[in-house]
Amino acid sequence: MAGTVAGRTDADRAHGDAGYVLRTATADDLGGARAVMLDTVYRDLKSGYVPRWHADIIDLQAAYLRPERCTLLVVEHRGEIVATGAVRDRGPQAPPNPAWVAERFPSGTTAQLCRIYVRPEHRRHGLARQLVRELGEFAVRAGGYEALYLHTDPAVPGAEPFWRSLAREVCDERTLPGGGQGIVHFELPMPGAATVSGGAVRTTPAS
Repeated sequence: MAGTVAGRTDADRAHGDAGYVLRTATADDLGGARAVMLDTVYRDLKSGYVPRWHADIIDLQAAYLRPERCTLLVVEHRGEIVATGAVRDRGPQAPPNPAWVAERFPSGTTAQLCRIYVRPEHRRHGLARQLVRELGEFAVRAGGYEALYLHTDPAVPGAEPFWRSLAREVCDERTLPGGGQGIVHFELPMPGAATVSGGAVRTTPAS
């Protein structure tokens, strides 16, 4: 899979004239991808590295490159990795997440979108949206996934409105007794399905 996304070549995914190229990560990209992720958890999430939350960042190859139904995408700009996005093949666990959320998104049939991070100086170029689209298409091609799930920390500037523009809220833990973890759980439509008025679903070709 390295070097191709959604059946297109890397050259086909150059982002306009800005020199951005989205592609599947290789082993050579892991240092740059890890730097983007660690900078984000320290600067934006302000949690720092917490092993139980961020162990995948340390061993990206085992987490995303080796498993067939997982992937790690990167965006390169002038030789530097400036954005990342991944799919893992497990749903949210309970605890710490609400039990009913974990039951709704079981591991194996849930593609969890994660580590969708863009360096601040490269935001507002549509990179995150492009990553989400490509990750969704990967989940369809991988087969066996029935749902696209993610959670976000609304304390991160811009994160909540971005995901609300793309996904449907499943649970806002801020409304739970005690405020839960303070995160918001979302479900995205699988590529090829679109929700219409009245809750009906029609099938559309994946772009």
